[in-house]
Amino acid sequence: MLKVCPLPNTLKAMTDAHDCIHCHDVLPDYSSNERRTWAVVALTFITMIAELVVGYWSGSMALTADGWHMGTHVGALALAALAYWWVRRQRGNRRYSFGAGKALALAGYTNAMLLGVVAVIMVVESVERLLTPVPIKYDVALIVAGVGLLVNLASAALLGHGHDHGHDQAHEHDHDHSDHDHVHEHHDHNLKAAYLHVLADALTSVLAIVALLVGRFAGFPLLDPIMGIVGALVILYWGLGLVRATAGQLLDKTPNPALVETIRAQLEAMDDSRVRDLHVWEFAPGRYGCIVSLTCSHPRELAEYRAAILKDARIHHLTVEVATA
Repeated sequence: MLKVCPLPNTLKAMTDAHDCIHCHDVLPDYSSNERRTWAVVALTFITMIAELVVGYWSGSMALTADGWHMGTHVGALALAALAYWWVRRQRGNRRYSFGAGKALALAGYTNAMLLGVVAVIMVVESVERLLTPVPIKYDVALIVAGVGLLVNLASAALLGHGHDHGHDQAHEHDHDHSDHDHVHEHHDHNLKAAYLHVLADALTSVLAIVALLVGRFAGFPLLDPIMGIVGALVILYWGLGLVRATAGQLLDKTPNPALVETIRAQLEAMDDSRVRDLHVWEFAPGRYGCIVSLTCSHPRELAEYRAAILKDARIHHLTVEVATA
């Protein structure tokens, strides 16, 4: 897993150097997340077709509209599933220096932007309903909201299980790292984006059911568009958080500044070592790279610097350069 390259004036010989395993060969297995996402795509697609057919047959605009709304989620979820498929196809492709894992962050970023679009559309429609109220068919609308809620809860259960337990299976065979890891290992933004899509839909269904029940039995129909605005703001908040997280990974933002300082302190505590350059980044969910360049008047064995770095971090692509001060 390690590439240890001395600078030209290093005192160390190359006898203790290790070859670097290419990052695309150590990417996690996302097949479980991929299967879950495709299952949710299928479930959402079937629900969409059923709502469109029944809506057209019954003349229910509410049912038809929810069917098309489901269609937008089919597209977003299919994008997430296709990202897993594409990354799996690129395993071993050496044209990607650090593997193709960032495609998952790119898909997550795109879906986060789509969440923002959905939120804006919800606000616009809700404001229009506030300004120009329309009669609500409570019985049909409640049935639609109930069916949508059940489908989204089932979808969230599938994706939530992968989100909670889709940790890095490869770590079971990784014996070079400490259990005291300062970086979280399961930021699969692609799965999180898909999860937030179904969770957002479930939230809108819950708010709609509450508003419809109040409107039907308390005679307050304006609660329906008000709940629409509330739901849109929550979805927008989720989307912005996901945009920040995915953009950080795409731009190689340091995943944990405290970890960088810990690595620096560990190395500079060794004799008179001074860190000249230090970079830590995330090249795939739960996969971190680290490049360190340091100087020392009397360099130690390279394995000692490696052990100091891996003491508090799980690094999957490590390059250490040691030069004579």
